[in-house]
Amino acid sequence: RELARKGVTLQLLWWEYKQNHPDGLQYSQFCQRYRQWRSKLDVVLRQPHRAGEQMQVDFAGDTVPIHDRETGEVWQAPIFVAVLPASNYTFAKAYPAQDLRSWIKAHCDALEFFGGVPEIIVPDNPKAGVTRACRYEPDLNPAYQEMAAHYGAAVIPARPRSPRDKAKVENAVLVVERWILAALRNHTFFSLHDANRAIREAVARLNDRPFQKLEGTRRSLYETLDKPALRPLPPQRYEFAEWRKAKVNLDYHVEVDRNYYSVPYPLVGETVDIRLTDGLVEILHRGKRVACHPRATGRGRSVTQIQHMPASHRRHREWTPSKLRRWAESVGPHTAQLVVTILEEKPHPEQGFRSCLGIIHLARKYGSDRLEAAAARACAARTFSYSSVKSILAHNLDQAPLPGPPDNQATPVHPNLRGPDYYAGGGP
Repeated sequence: RELARKGVTLQLLWWEYKQNHPDGLQYSQFCQRYRQWRSKLDVVLRQPHRAGEQMQVDFAGDTVPIHDRETGEVWQAPIFVAVLPASNYTFAKAYPAQDLRSWIKAHCDALEFFGGVPEIIVPDNPKAGVTRACRYEPDLNPAYQEMAAHYGAAVIPARPRSPRDKAKVENAVLVVERWILAALRNHTFFSLHDANRAIREAVARLNDRPFQKLEGTRRSLYETLDKPALRPLPPQRYEFAEWRKAKVNLDYHVEVDRNYYSVPYPLVGETVDIRLTDGLVEILHRGKRVACHPRATGRGRSVTQIQHMPASHRRHREWTPSKLRRWAESVGPHTAQLVVTILEEKPHPEQGFRSCLGIIHLARKYGSDRLEAAAARACAARTFSYSSVKSILAHNLDQAPLPGPPDNQATPVHPNLRGPDYYAGGGP
């Protein structure tokens, strides 16, 4: 037990022993006696664990059935288990799935349960946390790596097919299955909350149960060994973030869950990393954050920052319907009538907005006077559209006089036309 304390070595223990027993064993004899004693505890070489050094984690093989009151369906909730090897102090909790979100949340819950952070987290090689298992250099999921960095811990997955690397959590899983899940086998749970309340009580009993071969309990060893050696938790809990990759579209936006978020337009065609939380969308290019947006709800929405646009698009964005009306009034009454009618009659506001911007372009090209004359002709013909005004200007029709009203000439008399007397008399 003393060797589990941080900084304590066998040589230090021998030195303390010699202080009390000057005529006692020499160092080599002392070590030999220690090895003999340790071999009696376990025929397999035990791996000594320093207090506060590791947290070993894994999902149990057994699950907890959760019953849906409304549908009667039953789904299986996986059980996450974490253990501090020096004291065997154990944490267990049920989660909705074995996905990345549950995997990260389980780690945060475990660290808060232990009240501190170990130096190393030792998982197996789950798909949620390890993207590529390797005996020497496994690849971690970016979100898992970010979570560990937030707490200041290193993640060192167990080597594939090396159960001794995580023997403590393997044993803890067996203990949880035998002493907690088996004990709850006849209980019916209708929610994850109910199941976890029962599991929490059972975990407390487990940690308070005396050891069979050693003195004390898991909790007493934790209080003595692990708790003083753990590093403090950070001020804020880690917020789960999902990482994705995307290519910037031609409209300098990236798609995330059917919504679109802008990035600086020079990044068109580039591949970027996207960090997603419940409330934010962060976009990074080569490790540097280039955009941050509030996460949109629903689908089909565009979230655009003006500074991401090229200059020509920014000018487009600066126009508003009220500003368009004021501009049209400054040109003349017919231009004002044209713009107001276009804004009101188009089936979609964006269509009318674009048509009006096209008319502004015509004013720059042909001048305000010619535009006003063209607008007068378009209004007289009841053709309220950008294309109509453009055609009038292109063919110089704005410079021709407007056609007058049609003459009210009498209908010519024709022998084949029947008058009202014909119908009044009932025919020939």
